[in-house]
Amino acid sequence: FFRDAARRTMVAIRYHQYQVVGRHVPTESNPEPEVFRMKLWALDDVKARSKFWYFMSRLKKVKKANGQIIACNEIFEADTTTVKNFGIWIRYQSRTGFHNSYKEYRETTMNAAVDALYEEMASRHRVRSACLQIIKIAEVEDKDVRRENTRQFTEDGLSFPVVNKVLRHPSKATKTTLKYKRPNFVTL
Repeated sequence: FFRDAARRTMVAIRYHQYQVVGRHVPTESNPEPEVFRMKLWALDDVKARSKFWYFMSRLKKVKKANGQIIACNEIFEADTTTVKNFGIWIRYQSRTGFHNSYKEYRETTMNAAVDALYEEMASRHRVRSACLQIIKIAEVEDKDVRRENTRQFTEDGLSFPVVNKVLRHPSKATKTTLKYKRPNFVTL
């Protein structure tokens, strides 16, 4: 039971990056309309298309009824094993009005950073996911990190104390299931 619960909560990145390409439907007056490409984060490709039309109706005079989607592709990162710093510029609606903000996260992927952003904004600021708009996201170098909470993990020679030290047996011959003496966990 506990193993399955740990496995479920370990790798649950919900938000994925999509690239949606769309345009106005060709007409006689405009046979080759301008093509627009947008990168956005959504839970799946259906919601990515919906977000595309949400922003297109506000930015250009194109809505779902008079537009068409040419392509909708998920974007995957090349390196997902290295820890990187991500800076995210956002606009969100709170109970008092609209606010612009900048957040920094230290994650292995952009999707994980966006996932952490949505979780933090929901918990600390009570912002619903529909009220949050990501303006820009960029990888930040260690020397350009602004937030102290992120900067503390960028120092060279950073080490963490071993809190739960597990004693191993020097050989398989001395390993036994039951011990006649309590183990000594004092480390000098």
